[in-house]
Parts: sequence; structure tokens; C-alpha cells
Amino acid sequence: MKPRELKQQRVDAIVARLDKQYPDATCALTHRNAIELLVATILSAQCTDVRVNLVTPALFKKYSNAKAFADADPAELERMIQSTGFFRNKTKSIQSACRDIVEKHGGEVPRTMEELTPLAGVGRKTANVILGNAFDTPGITVDTHVGRLSRRMAFTKHADPVKVEQDLMKLIPGAQWTNFSHRMIYHGRQICRARNPQCESCILIDLCPKVGVVPPATKDVKAKPKKKGK
Repeated sequence: MKPRELKQQRVDAIVARLDKQYPDATCALTHRNAIELLVATILSAQCTDVRVNLVTPALFKKYSNAKAFADADPAELERMIQSTGFFRNKTKSIQSACRDIVEKHGGEVPRTMEELTPLAGVGRKTANVILGNAFDTPGITVDTHVGRLSRRMAFTKHADPVKVEQDLMKLIPGAQWTNFSHRMIYHGRQICRARNPQCESCILIDLCPKVGVVPPATKDVKAKPKKKGK
């Protein structure tokens, strides 16, 4: 079997195991529609999904659509999202994106990558989150977890998210892109962490080329007392 075929066989096995391990993996950001997901995803930059989900209920109650966000008092919006960090920049991105949605897209979040990425605060990662979870258009979301796991599993050698996405698109069937992203994120948060990955508990241990290379969890070891004369 050729190296490329062997790699694809390993990738298919990893995808199948992740599918079985995390059958209910979904987007962790609480939302009811596309505009809520867009705003929540912008807020999630440099912030945990848990924190974002604590902020958004009151936010979405006060601002129910793109026009409401566009017309909001910036100081009030900043106050409501302050705990997510970088709140001034996030306020500017949210309001700029929502103005464009109102003025250029009739108040509706656009449904294509080409129309989403020009919006403020929306790169390919955010666009793929929206496309995959609000509009059922498969896309691979390359966040820090997906990028890290993809390199550890030798799916890619790249650090650039766009290049990682391109490599994954060649390996993963299109219909599975969105769910694959969710499962990789779940696995990255629970097992294959940036520090102290839980390799001994990993369902992919026999398929991962980085086993033994990534440092395992360390334990505090008391230094032995030196003998006199040493």
C-alpha cells in the first residue's frame, strides 16, 4: 500500500473513533439563530465558550437582531460584554459587521464564505462556524484545538489556520467537516490538551505519531536528600 493510502487509512480510522466517542458533539456556543451565533463567535476570541455563554443571554434579550446591535449605544454594549475581554475591539467588530448586514444583506446574515469574510471580525474560522451550525453548510473550523491536534496527528505540518483547513479538506469527506471539527475540539479540550495531554486515556493512542513525543502529565517528585560528603 502506498504511503498516501496508508495515511488516508489512518485518518479514516481516527475519524471513525472520534465519531463513536463523541456522537453528540455540537457547537458549544449557545445560540438560536445566525446573528446570535455570529456575535457569540466574535465574543469567543481569546475567551472561553463558558464565559461567552454567561454573557449572551442578557445580551441577546436586549439586542434581538442585526439592526439592534448596529444601533446600540457602544458604551452600553461594551459594558455588557466587558468580561469576555478585548471588549472595545469586539464592540467595534460586532457593530460594524451588523451595519454591513443591515445595509448590504437586508438584515440577514449572509450564507456564503465570500459574503461572510468581508464582515468585521469574521475570518474563515468564524465563517465556517456560522455556515456549519446556522446554515448546515459543512465547513472545517480551525481553532487552536483543531490546529494542535491536526499537527500532532500528522494531518498537516502547517501552523497557518487556512493551510491547515486546506489540508484537512483533502483528507476528510465534505459531509463530515462540521461534525469532525466539533469532535476534534471536544477531544482537544478533554484529552489531547496543549499541556499534559492524557495520552494514557486516549482512544487514538495507537494511531497517533506523537505518542511519547508530547510530554505526559508530570508529577511532583520530592528530591532525595544528599548523603553527607557528596
